[in-house]
Amino acid sequence: MSNERLRDALLKAGLTTFGLAEKLGVNPKTAERWVTLDRAPYPRHRHAIATLLGERETYLWPKALSPQRAAQVAESEVVHIYPRRAAVPIDLWRRLIEQATNKVGILAYAGLFLPEQVPTLIRDLKAKAEAGAVVQILLGDPSSEAVARRGAEEGIGNAMAGKVHNVRAFYDKLQKTPNVALRYHETTLYNSIYRFDDEMLVNTHAYGFPAAHAPVLHLRRLFGSDLFDTYADSFDRVWSSGTPEWQGPVAS
Repeated sequence: MSNERLRDALLKAGLTTFGLAEKLGVNPKTAERWVTLDRAPYPRHRHAIATLLGERETYLWPKALSPQRAAQVAESEVVHIYPRRAAVPIDLWRRLIEQATNKVGILAYAGLFLPEQVPTLIRDLKAKAEAGAVVQILLGDPSSEAVARRGAEEGIGNAMAGKVHNVRAFYDKLQKTPNVALRYHETTLYNSIYRFDDEMLVNTHAYGFPAAHAPVLHLRRLFGSDLFDTYADSFDRVWSSGTPEWQGPVAS
């Protein structure tokens, strides 16, 4: 039985098994068997191949890790758990924003706290995007049932929709910046997600409590695990279903 996922990833990357073997310094026949016979490479080679092809190790070789080992790696992706969002140090938010170079993703209903507590946020995002980073901002549609329901559950009524309008006053300053886009979503959010390259802050939502009083997971992506990627995929699903409000020019 062949490994069609690996074959497809190689084709997308414009690589042959010979070219892969050359890059990894292994026998071409060994690389060929990875594809044609679905032989699992050594862990160091799996990591290198996944990095080279931009794919998850667990996607290319679903059976390579035992359930126990996969659980151990997933636990290692959890850097810290904060009992509430208010306990996340402002310096951490600043560090994650400043160090991001490739991708910044913001998924919330409003998340008004972020530009209010990090005064340099808009300036920093503008600089990141102009340097080539992709910035994706997802806010709850203020006219949607999901936003109205969340406001009711938190006991603040229409104030949630007002927060969305308020935070737009910050993000709309990025409207003409290349590589920045803002979309509305109507999703029932189980978590607000703030992604900075391969680190992420996941603000869980608890019924009846504002997001500021709910726990936050600080995650750092590790190859061979899929906890980080579970939330990254969730972000991408909401992005795909979102309604574009504006998008800055695509950088040439």
